Amino acid sequence: MITLTDSATDKVRQLIDQANEDGLALRVTARPAGCSGFNYDLFFDTDIAEDDITLDQGGVRVVADTSSAQLLEGARLDYGGDEAPGFSIMNPNSAGSCGCGHG
Repeated sequence: MITLTDSATDKVRQLIDQANEDGLALRVTARPAGCSGFNYDLFFDTDIAEDDITLDQGGVRVVADTSSAQLLEGARLDYGGDEAPGFSIMNPNSAGSCGCGHG
């Protein structure tokens, strides 16, 4: 399952607080994207399935379906901050791109 850096945890917590909705969790999905690695989606969700993998990281609930959790094993979510704002995922399970046009 993916882990969050401190900066990502802080930013996600800030966004959840701004949403002002009870029970929000950060859902992370990963889908194979050909030889270039994976496509990821990050969104807030309150619909947690019984077989979802859920963990708490610094007060942030992170959720993934079982297939995504396997693809995200060892991955890390980071947030760039003021200089380079935005989230990025570093995933050791992702293959490099080969330039064949897939993904």
